[in-house]
Amino acid sequence: MFGMRKAWERELDAAVDELAAADTLAFGGTGFAGTVLPVTEAYHRVQAAHDEHPEEVRRQLDRVLAHGTPAGRAYAATLLERIDPAAARAAWASLRDDPSEFTTFVGCVMDRETLGDYASRRLAPS
Repeated sequence: MFGMRKAWERELDAAVDELAAADTLAFGGTGFAGTVLPVTEAYHRVQAAHDEHPEEVRRQLDRVLAHGTPAGRAYAATLLERIDPAAARAAWASLRDDPSEFTTFVGCVMDRETLGDYASRRLAPS
C-alpha cells in the first residue's frame, strides 16, 4: 500500500523513540541479575540498523540529539562516535554545559550524573 512504512522503518522508529525518551543510560546488563533494559536493547537495534540504513539512522540520531531526554542525547552521541567521530565530538562539546541529570548503570552500580559531566568525560583524551 502506498505510504506504508517498511517493517525496518517502523522497528527503527520504535527503537529511536525508546532512546529519545530514555531516563537511564546502560550499555550492558544491570543489577545482580544482569538484566538488559529495553532501552539498552533499543540502543543495540539502532546500532545494528546503521549497517543497512546509515542515512536514516544518522537523521534519527540528529533528531534525538535535538529533542531527546538527557540520557537519550547521551545514547545518540555515543552512537555517533562509531558513525561520525567529528560529529560526535561536536555533539559532546555542545552538551558539556548541560546541567540535567540522568541515571547511569554500570553492572550493579546505579548512579546519577549530569549530562555535562558525562559529556566532559567522553571528550577527555583516554
